[in-house]
Amino acid sequence: MTRKLRTGRTTGSCATAAAMAGVGYLLTGDMPAAVDVPLPPGGTLSVPLERYEPRDNAVCVTVIKDGGDDPDATHGHEIQALVSVDRDAASPLAVTIDGGTGVGRATLPGLPVNVGEAAINPDPKKQIETGVRLVAEGMEHGAISVLVEVPEGAEIAKKTMNPRLGIIGGISILGTQGIVKPYSHDSWKATVAEGLDVARAQELEYAVFTTGRRSERLYLESHPGTPELALVQAADFFAFSMQAAAERDFRRITWSVFFGKLVKQAQGLEYTHAKTHPVDFGKLADWCGEAGCSAEYDAEIRGANTARQVLALLEGDAARPALIALLIDKATQAAEAFAGGRCAVEYAVFDFDGTRLDGP
Repeated sequence: MTRKLRTGRTTGSCATAAAMAGVGYLLTGDMPAAVDVPLPPGGTLSVPLERYEPRDNAVCVTVIKDGGDDPDATHGHEIQALVSVDRDAASPLAVTIDGGTGVGRATLPGLPVNVGEAAINPDPKKQIETGVRLVAEGMEHGAISVLVEVPEGAEIAKKTMNPRLGIIGGISILGTQGIVKPYSHDSWKATVAEGLDVARAQELEYAVFTTGRRSERLYLESHPGTPELALVQAADFFAFSMQAAAERDFRRITWSVFFGKLVKQAQGLEYTHAKTHPVDFGKLADWCGEAGCSAEYDAEIRGANTARQVLALLEGDAARPALIALLIDKATQAAEAFAGGRCAVEYAVFDFDGTRLDGP
């Protein structure tokens, strides 16, 4: 029986829960074990509280981030809200939200937040304010201050794309839905989109999509003058990345890939993850024949387990370069189709040992 995958909570929902619990404590003295936070699309989510730490005229409330069955770099870490309430102010109730320790600051244009602001995206920021005002219902005047902090945020951020995006000093507080759906990949898609936004804000008209850190490093070694902001780790999101590039009017896209990803992109797969979207070895064998590879390998290619196995098999075949060119042509057609014909596409293809397969 297949186990049902467990959902998690975004950093935005964690920060909202901590802020709501902090306001509630300061207004009533109550310390509930959990609070129901409002979700951006509607509905609520129960979020447990880890601890309350009263301070001078304020309180720090901690929530542990739980990514469910789709854990990310923030999974298991503390998300905090330092909350203060001023009930004496005569002005209509005002809520201010900012980032402190471990929450990054934007230093480049093109992000959802302005340069100089804390990297608390618009949806979670609105979520925090909505939650705080729910708890403070009936408080018509005064001021509530929420400072979101992530004690380990600066270290966690090193495992994310934040430094490249110009978000310095910590992580971003994210979440358009409030709930992390297992393997939904929403956060990765958002990172791809933000990377493209930042590149366009720097007036770059081209981008280099890589499938990971290694393909990125190999591309930079062969193209050392490439601006860092032009590099976007698109992972398995073939169709999404091309569509996002077209929407932002990029003129040219280069894909830096290994042989296996090239085959899948040549198949026209929108998403190329190994577990869910395998190589079609029958089709690959047909393409090998079309490129002029020796027929003696046909049965072994059709029964292969990995693309790497096929590439090694064809190492001494004189037609292997023709096969690479054929696959690049088919992948290029698929990429340009996903972009609606609005982007010119090029490829840099590497062997698994780092050797360039498509020429210099």
